[in-house]
Amino acid sequence: MSRIALLLLFRRTLLAIPILLCVSALVFVILRLLPADPVAMSLPPGASAADMEKLRQAFGLDRPLPVQYVIWLGKLATGDLGVSIYFRRSVAELIATALPATLELVAVGLALGVALGVAGGLAMFAWRGRAGEQALDLGAAGLMAIPEFLWAILLILLFGVAWPVMPFIGRLSPDIALPAPLTGFLLLDSLARLRLDVFASALAHLALPAVALAIGVAPLVMRVLRSSLLDVIQEDYVTQARLRGIPERTVVVRHALRNAALPTISLIGVQAGFMFGGTVLVEMIFAYPGLGNLMVDAVRNHDLPVIQAVGLVYCVLVLGINAAVDVLYLAVNPRLRTPA
Repeated sequence: MSRIALLLLFRRTLLAIPILLCVSALVFVILRLLPADPVAMSLPPGASAADMEKLRQAFGLDRPLPVQYVIWLGKLATGDLGVSIYFRRSVAELIATALPATLELVAVGLALGVALGVAGGLAMFAWRGRAGEQALDLGAAGLMAIPEFLWAILLILLFGVAWPVMPFIGRLSPDIALPAPLTGFLLLDSLARLRLDVFASALAHLALPAVALAIGVAPLVMRVLRSSLLDVIQEDYVTQARLRGIPERTVVVRHALRNAALPTISLIGVQAGFMFGGTVLVEMIFAYPGLGNLMVDAVRNHDLPVIQAVGLVYCVLVLGINAAVDVLYLAVNPRLRTPA
């Protein structure tokens, strides 16, 4: 990695600190202004006032709001995310279990969406001015008109109910013994342990939710890449490459595509951030045990420590994606590597 890329990452890290502080404070205050009482929700209906007060003291909810925030922030700096009020488990353990599942889902969905989008964009550019371009453009508009959660339901109805060829519940078939986790990513762990049955089952369970997420990304990538190629193809350096007798395919791949990819990379970064938010409904529909399902359970039970931690994780993920997009920009565009 170049010195400029390292400097960029360092700047991004410094900027991320105040952003995380602002987000954490905002989430912390808003959650405590809600009328619901997390202690009362976590105890049985017949619990006494003494039991409620004892539990409130145990979670530090009896202290003033600024004191609660400072204590929570101090623990957060040491990696202590607290204890779940509802699950009675370490929040860090809950997130460590759910986060790899969501990252795996987003990675597969994003890779599939980008691959389909790039292929469709190149096809639209190659067929520009013809019926094929209009058909793809119309198909992209139709795909974008349906939200991700509705695609998830349609995919379940089609491939899970009407034509039951794909599993659509959970992350792994219940009859398969789960290997001891190495990273938490089932696809990687199964390959590392040569468990091809686990890999096949995990990939099959990922297919439908990943496709539901990919459908939201592919049409946008397709249209932006096509538009960028149409703009770049008019540049002088592309015309000069054609005049030198370079084949059209080589002109597009070596000269036009590299510069046309910049707006597409920016779009992919934005969509990757949105995709983490989109996983909440998709994970609920497919009963997929990721961060989205964990957040829904925490909100339903007003589990403040879990909501705070998951919200902060989402913020870190989005900031990390933005930093990765900036580094990718440097790799694609050499002009950005020259200091101003």
